[in-house]
Amino acid sequence: MDLATLVGLLGALALIVASMLMSGELGMFLNIPSVVIVIGGSTFAVMAKFGLSQFLGAFKVAGKSFMFKLDDPADLIDEIVELADAARKGGLLSLEGKEVGNDFLQKGIQLLVDGHDPDVVKTLLSKDKSLAEERHTVGADIFGSLEVMAPAMGMIGTLIGLVAMLANMDDPKSIGPAMAVALLTTLYGAIIANAIAGPIASKLKLRAGEEANVKSLVIDALLAIQGGQNPRVIDSMLRTYLPEGKREVADAADA
Repeated sequence: MDLATLVGLLGALALIVASMLMSGELGMFLNIPSVVIVIGGSTFAVMAKFGLSQFLGAFKVAGKSFMFKLDDPADLIDEIVELADAARKGGLLSLEGKEVGNDFLQKGIQLLVDGHDPDVVKTLLSKDKSLAEERHTVGADIFGSLEVMAPAMGMIGTLIGLVAMLANMDDPKSIGPAMAVALLTTLYGAIIANAIAGPIASKLKLRAGEEANVKSLVIDALLAIQGGQNPRVIDSMLRTYLPEGKREVADAADA
């Protein structure tokens, strides 16, 4: 579980609720027409921009903001070097049946064992990588659109409230509810955009980059193993995927 996402979102919402409680009754910040305008309007407006399956799938993809298991690149490199050493000594067929923790790496090893050409291996794995990136990108785009749309719907609600208030200036009792709709829709839109949709969109983009980096590492590694390169050369090549700090730690451990 990604504690940063969970703690960040819950912390932001908790502080907002705490501020409301310190300002008075929590019920005064609840207005059903405002909720309908912002949440309902934003949802349907974003849905109109994407396909229905993409829109519904985005909420499943959003789960990766909270639950996401990514192999440590340093550990993955160590595993790949062992596979490269085995392939160099016993040939690519010696990799058949090897237990590998990473599914993408396992798929690539099977392609090597089946004897596919390097171009075929690269094409198939690159296609898999591109499709995964596209799923993340669409999910991030949908939540990015929600980040933009929620404040816009809040502004629409504000205008509706102001029109209702101005149209009933002769009735003092109607001014308060109309003004509440006007202000609360803006508040709801800002909360959804800045405390929920925006952070999730940014985290999905981060996840897409992390996953793409690992899959690029695996593709380069498999092509190098298929080409019969020395395991030490493969190790040095793959270390370039690590951040500078981790690269130095790994080199020190090898030494």
